[in-house]
Amino acid sequence: MTQTYNGWANHATWNIALWIQNDQFLYNTAKACVEYKEENELPYTKFKRCMMFGQVGRHLEQTPDGIKYDDNDIDEAAINEMMYDL
Repeated sequence: MTQTYNGWANHATWNIALWIQNDQFLYNTAKACVEYKEENELPYTKFKRCMMFGQVGRHLEQTPDGIKYDDNDIDEAAINEMMYDL
């Protein structure tokens, strides 16, 4: 049996999804990343780039709870799917 965290792969994935879905700035940024990503780019890849290196996030590297957007534990496929559904 696979352990999950509130239906997500792990705590880090749940935390990222929670913040994107419940913070207006992060939600709007995620929606823009889906719409304006490069042709071969995934939405969460664009989101990380915007948040960590772009002017949009002003170099925000983590959620207010301290989960880094580039944490290796994040199930990026699940986050991409969630972002497409926004």
